[in-house]
Formats: sequence, structure tokens, C-alpha cells
Amino acid sequence: MNYIKRILLSTLLVFVFANGLFSQQMGSILDEESRYKFDHYFYAALNAKVQSKYAEAFDYLQHCMAIDSTNASVLIELGAFYSSLGQSEKGLEYVDKALAYDPSNYYYNMIAAGLNKQFGNKQEVIDAYKFLLKEYPAKVDLYMELANAYSDNGQYDEAIHSLDSLQKYSGENPAIAFNKFRLYNMMNKKDMAFAEIQAMVDKNPNNISYILLIGDLYLQDNQLDKAESFYSEAKEIDAENPGLILSMVNYYEKIGNKEESAAEIERAIVNPKMDIEEKLQLLTRYISVLRQNKQEITKANDLFEQLFEQHPNNYEINLLYGDVLLLQDDKEGALVQFETYTNNNPKDPVGYGKMIEITLADTTYSPQTLNRLTEITDEGIKNIPTSPEFYFYNAMAKLQQEKLKEGMHVLQQGLESAEFQSPLIESDFYGQIGDIHHMLKDDTKAFEAYEKAIEINPTNLHVLNNYSYYLTLHRKDLDKAEKMSSITIKAEPTNATYLDTYAWVLFEQEAYIMSKIYIEKAIEYGKEESSAEVYEHYGDILSMSGDIDKAVEQWIKAKELGGDSKVLKKKIKRKKYYKK
Repeated sequence: MNYIKRILLSTLLVFVFANGLFSQQMGSILDEESRYKFDHYFYAALNAKVQSKYAEAFDYLQHCMAIDSTNASVLIELGAFYSSLGQSEKGLEYVDKALAYDPSNYYYNMIAAGLNKQFGNKQEVIDAYKFLLKEYPAKVDLYMELANAYSDNGQYDEAIHSLDSLQKYSGENPAIAFNKFRLYNMMNKKDMAFAEIQAMVDKNPNNISYILLIGDLYLQDNQLDKAESFYSEAKEIDAENPGLILSMVNYYEKIGNKEESAAEIERAIVNPKMDIEEKLQLLTRYISVLRQNKQEITKANDLFEQLFEQHPNNYEINLLYGDVLLLQDDKEGALVQFETYTNNNPKDPVGYGKMIEITLADTTYSPQTLNRLTEITDEGIKNIPTSPEFYFYNAMAKLQQEKLKEGMHVLQQGLESAEFQSPLIESDFYGQIGDIHHMLKDDTKAFEAYEKAIEINPTNLHVLNNYSYYLTLHRKDLDKAEKMSSITIKAEPTNATYLDTYAWVLFEQEAYIMSKIYIEKAIEYGKEESSAEVYEHYGDILSMSGDIDKAVEQWIKAKELGGDSKVLKKKIKRKKYYKK
């Protein structure tokens, strides 16, 4: 989309300076006053577009259309606008109109070809490039475009013919040879396919890249003997060539020799000629090989130490090593690596994210864990204030520390400063704020925050559940609470918490039979984590259903699970339901 805009803008500016007034050159013959207005609006449109004032530019172009609806430059601009707005069909319609008034324009035809390709109009794309080649034979790149268009349409012979023509103009070219190889393969003419690459090798016998290319292609085609032959040839030219090492890794993996593949990787990592990025990729594969063979992954540690010596200032190594240490269950060692990476790349969120992940794995939420989480996210907020996750986890740590107002402040700061790539995350912020207001016993503000959260994300299940439950506790807006809670159980029909909430909403609506069905489902699906509150609810529902003896049993269970409210004790003692 932006590419089209840039093309069109540069095209129009060329015409402005080269051809003078558009109304005279490319559209209807206008009287002097109309020509003056047209030129005024058109230049204003261009000016607004350069300043990214697209709505203003569009309005000026509409004025131009009212004066001269046959001007190709205006039509092409409007075509670009409609395409950028997702109305590509209308965009193509305007581009075709522009071509009707200026059929030989190179850029207009290229734009039309691109839009037709987008719509799958394959023959129209071919026709556009054939026409352009006749009009602009010096633009040899069009042969490649035409070849691709023929290939897309399944006309492989024509595509090869177009590439042959390109080869006459540009000479030997690996891209042309590889494209012809691909086309011959698609035609199941393997001998001719490999002949194309072989011809390139024959003309460049000492070029190891071409030798490796044909070896790799034979390997890909499972012609292993031929692949190995070319790799041996490459080895005679340069046995330490990084590309050869990579090819040999693939070769050994292909024939199932994991030990030799690993040995090649080890040689690559100590190879001073090999790029560090390639080494890291190979090291990742090496780790995968170790895991597949169920070998001790600590074997990779020595290779990391060598990489640290070779590349002391490349902190991507720390990032990968941290992941490897995690595989070894060395969380503290991994934290050191991620911290080193983050200290040297403070604007990259990846390191912070990995440290947060390790910290959150400690579900005990000890004071040490919460302090560490706070420190990591404080640094994240300082260095990347637009990342919402740092505010979220920082606030979470404060909530665990019962610093409710501080957590609220962090979330509000996040809403002001963070850039939310997804409305789901922003909705979660408001949901957390609602939860905090409820904990601070300010349900009016809690409900306001929940409303905002649902407005942003109507399917935020956590918010829908909490909002409906707290409304029910207040015995207000029960129909609204039932509607919200029903969304949660439809989305997650085995979620014990959501089922408990729905059962309680139905209870407050005096729908006791249905309430009993859902509370029993909540207990069934939440056996491992049933709370005192759920069993107290079950007892309340049973009591109102007429089964007081069983109700008392559930209240006693609730007490055993930690329920100690005066109302619960009163229910057990008097064998009767009492509202809180």
C-alpha cells in the first residue's frame, strides 16, 4: 500500500516538472479559468499528500475530478487512494480509466499489473508486461516480471523463453539460472534443470558458491552421491568455507549421521571465517541434535565459552546461552545471561521478557521473587515506557505485596504511556483496575472500570466473571449479571470459577433448580481446587432447594476448607440459610 503511494507520488512529481500543466497535457481542453482552478487544486493535493494529509489531498482531487474527469494523473491518484483504503476493485477501476487516457504510461501499467496480480487476473498481468516490453524494450527487468507472470499462469515454456531473452541482454546470472532450474523442475524435466546450474558451474569452475549450490540442489533432490561429489570438489578449493560446512551439516543430517553432523557444527563454531549469526544458527541446530539423541545438553556449554572468547561484545550469545541453561534447569545461571543481554540492550524487550518468565515460574511469590519482578519491570518501564507488559507485571507484584494503591498508580501510568498493540491488553488493564477498586471497597469505581474494559473487549472473560459476581453480591442488575456470566460458561464450560459465579447469579434470581445443576458442575470440574466459598454456595443452594441435611454437610466442608465467617457458623449451628 505504502509502496503504491510512493510510486504514485514520485510519478506525479516527475510529470509536474516535465510536462507542466496537467489540464493542458493529459485531460480535456479547459478554458483559462478552469485550467487555473484545476492546477491550483492539483498542486494543493500533491502538497497535502507530501505532508501526509491524505483526507485533505483526497478532497482536492475530488475538486479536480469535478473540473476534468478525464485527467489521467487525477484518476491514478484516486486509484491509489481507494486501494490504500482497502477498496482495491475501485482502485483498479480508476487505474484502468487512467490508462484509457494515457495508455503508454510505464508507471500506470505497472500499478495496473500489480493490482491485477492481487486479484488473480493472471492473463491481464501477462498482457500488461508484454505491452510494456514492446513500449520499453530497454527495461530488461520486465522479462523477469513477465517470466514470473507466465509461471503463475502455468505457462512454463513461455516463462523459460522470457528468461532466455533476459539472459541475452544481461548475460550469465545465478538468479536466471535458478529460476530456469525451478521451472524445469515444475515441468518434471530434471536433467534440463540441473543442466542450467551445471552450465553456470562449468563457466565458473573455481567459484565455490556455484559448486555448493548445485551440490545443495542435488541433496535436496535426494541424489546423495552427486551431492557428496560436488561437496568433495568444493573441499579441494576451500575446506574451511563456511558455506561448505553448512552444506556438510545438512548432508550428514540427510544420511542420518548425527555424530558427524554434530562434529561439523563444532568445527564451524571455532571457524574464524564463519559469521557469528551463522554460528548461532548452527549452535541452535546442534542443541536440537543433542536433544534428539538424548545426549547431555551440557556438552554445548564449552562451545558457548569459545564463542564468548571469540565474540566478547556479541550479546546475542548470552541470549541463546540463557535459553540453553534453562533447558538444563539452571534458572539462576540463565537469569545472569539474560541480565547481561538486557544491560547491553536496554531497549530490547526480549531479555526483560525472559527474566519475567523465569521469575513468574516461582509461584510461591516469595518476597525475594516479588522484589526481583519489581526490579525487572521497573527497568523495563524506564527503558521501554511504551511496552504495556512491564506495567502489568509491575502492578501484579505490588498487588501480591498488598500495595493496592501503588499497583493502581502503575496501571494508570501504563494507560497513559504504553502503546497497546491489542485492545485485549488494554481491556485487561481496566479489568485489573476494577479488581483493585473492589479490593479497596469502592465498587462504584470498580464497575466503571469493568464497563470500560468490556467496552474495549466485550469477551474479556475475567472481567465478565468478576463484574457479574460482584453485581450479584450487591443483588443489583441481576439480569445483566446473568447475561455476562453466561458468556463465560459458553466460552469455557468446564471452568469451575465461572460455573460457580453462574450458579450464584441463578441462586439470587431464585432459579434454584438450575443453580444446583451449575454448582455441582463447578464442584465436579474443580475438585483439585475447590474453595470454602464454592461449598458454602452449594450448601446455600441445597438449603433453598429443600435439602437442609445435605446443605449442612456442604457448610461443614466449607468450614473445614477455611471458611470462618460468623454467617457460616450461624448456618451450621441453626441449620438454616442466612443472607450475608
